[in-house]
Amino acid sequence: MTAAVKNDRLKKRFAKWDVNKNGRIEKADYEAEARRIVKAFGEDPASPQARAVINSFSDMFEYLASKAGVGPNGSMTEQQFIEVTEAQIFQEGDSGFNRVVRPTIAAIVGLCDTDGDGEVNPREFGKWLDAIGVEPSAVDTAFRAIDVNGNGKLTVDELVHAVRDYHLGKLDVPLLGN
Repeated sequence: MTAAVKNDRLKKRFAKWDVNKNGRIEKADYEAEARRIVKAFGEDPASPQARAVINSFSDMFEYLASKAGVGPNGSMTEQQFIEVTEAQIFQEGDSGFNRVVRPTIAAIVGLCDTDGDGEVNPREFGKWLDAIGVEPSAVDTAFRAIDVNGNGKLTVDELVHAVRDYHLGKLDVPLLGN
């Protein structure tokens, strides 16, 4: 796919995280996404799993904001967000995704994995996608597309690759929601 698809999806990601619609994203915007996910699972926000999710979103923001030159307590414009994501994640390939995105996905899996097997089943995945605003009718198709080994469970690796492929335009399943 083209850079245009990637940029369009990054713009959608920015708009989704810009909770207060002020044209900038701050740490509080990232934390709001984390709290929506925690709430969808009915988890106590003070639990270790919830704190891991919230902290991973905060850490991701602080890393990107620092690399963008706005500092961990600053805010990023859409253009700054796109540029820093391109430089720190996409240009770095798998190592960029593993450094920046993987900790957040691993924390979400830790929250979603209600049966404790270290993987996400279709029901758990559906709750996650519901939390981020994906239509319920799209969950099964998305799950099957991401479950590359066909075992009926999603690993952290499969989810990291799915997010990468989605943003690169190689996977066309709804991962952003409304």
